[in-house]
Amino acid sequence: MSDALDAYVAAALDAPVAAHVRAIADRLAAPPDGPDVVAILFYGSNLRTGSTEGVLDFYVLTAGPPERGLWPRVGYHEFAIDGQTLRAKIATMRLTTFAQAAGGTLFDTTIWTRFVQPAALVWAADTATRATVVTAIAAASVTAARFAAALGPVRGTAADYWRALFRQTYAAELRVEKPGREEQILIHGAGRYDALLPLAWDAAGIAFDRQGDDYVPALSDRAAIGAAWRRRRRLGKPLNLVRLIRAAWTFEGAGEYGAWKVERHTGIAVPMTPWRRRHPILAAPAVFWQVWRARR
Repeated sequence: MSDALDAYVAAALDAPVAAHVRAIADRLAAPPDGPDVVAILFYGSNLRTGSTEGVLDFYVLTAGPPERGLWPRVGYHEFAIDGQTLRAKIATMRLTTFAQAAGGTLFDTTIWTRFVQPAALVWAADTATRATVVTAIAAASVTAARFAAALGPVRGTAADYWRALFRQTYAAELRVEKPGREEQILIHGAGRYDALLPLAWDAAGIAFDRQGDDYVPALSDRAAIGAAWRRRRRLGKPLNLVRLIRAAWTFEGAGEYGAWKVERHTGIAVPMTPWRRRHPILAAPAVFWQVWRARR
């Protein structure tokens, strides 16, 4: 990495967040019977807007060697803070795995694609851990920028390269995104992506010329990067499909999350019974029938 990129990432991770977001992070950092939490990242549209409405998105990073098998574990939790009910979707994984995925050494694309976008480091166990997270996020930027150079035009603006990257990564992953989602990312990122691209290319050792607002990267290994991307693209949808199937049976708080979504979109409250809480998938048909009858 480079000092300039690390400094940029470190400053971005200090983005201000709502006091209630930090209150949730403090609770997540000290679970009664949970894993050894070392860092917590906050991201998503609520980071940009400062709102605590809807579902807040957190990544909880834990100590230990890299996981075997699929990651992250995902759950939904509700927190009562200052008389309000705040809702959060929480992904949990080892920091060591997170760093590997951010560095592009794994076939997974979700981590470096997600964390080249804005995030805030809302809790860290110590300064050494904070430095590790900064290095991982900087590595995610390098990984993303390297693929952007190969997937983007021979010459173009910074936005052209990021646009090409996000279009390709959305197509590779099993995600339902509205057309033009990459444009929203670039608009909301303001000058972030203009500043980040040359810093990341410098850190990656990619030489480039700048001609006005346009960049011309000199990629001697374009073919190799392209081949690496094609392998990830082939594996992207199958990997994410397996994760979705796993999440259907392991998503903690799935019943509460589903009930909240139903009420938010239909205005119909779904009572949570112990059986529905334990068996959200089996309970779904009865819930759909209840909602259908209520809306007739």
